[in-house]
Amino acid sequence: MGVGAGWGGGLGAAAGPLTRAPEGARGTARATTSDPRPPTDPAPELSGGPEANGTVLYVSEFVRNIRLWFVPEGIREEGGTPDYRFSLANERTFLAWLRTSLALIGGGFAVDQFLPDLRWGWRVGLALALLAAGVLCAFRAVNHWVRCERAMRRGEDLPVSRFPALLGVVVAVVAIAMVVVVLLGWEG
Repeated sequence: MGVGAGWGGGLGAAAGPLTRAPEGARGTARATTSDPRPPTDPAPELSGGPEANGTVLYVSEFVRNIRLWFVPEGIREEGGTPDYRFSLANERTFLAWLRTSLALIGGGFAVDQFLPDLRWGWRVGLALALLAAGVLCAFRAVNHWVRCERAMRRGEDLPVSRFPALLGVVVAVVAIAMVVVVLLGWEG
């Protein structure tokens, strides 16, 4: 067993003392391989080469995740029940993403409603960028919650995402555009 493998915790001091998982428990050891599938998954036998197989598997996982958005009790079929603290932390992260989504949507409406002197193209462009980011953030929140819950139940590493970086870039571009608008004046 590798260093740190099998130790619970991960939530900091608030989670309480670390506990050791029993030997052989699901998720206590990880294989060191570049293959993203868990070692127990059989390799898919699909036609079209490895690129097509990865695409089909990705689409299949995506469709399964979307189904779990509307039937969340179906997630109980995935592996074992994780420590409730991890599930609650996952839910708090979900709610934080929803708050971010609401703030972006509110910012989009604020730009549109409270900056009437701003040239129409600028106003609509900035408002739509913020509104679109808010909508994407809301969808991402649900999808990330499902993906993390499934990973915890399977004993896998938590999924990574480029979305936080993308959202940061969108917000930075909107902020830079607003700085330009302020420096050049409302009428541009």
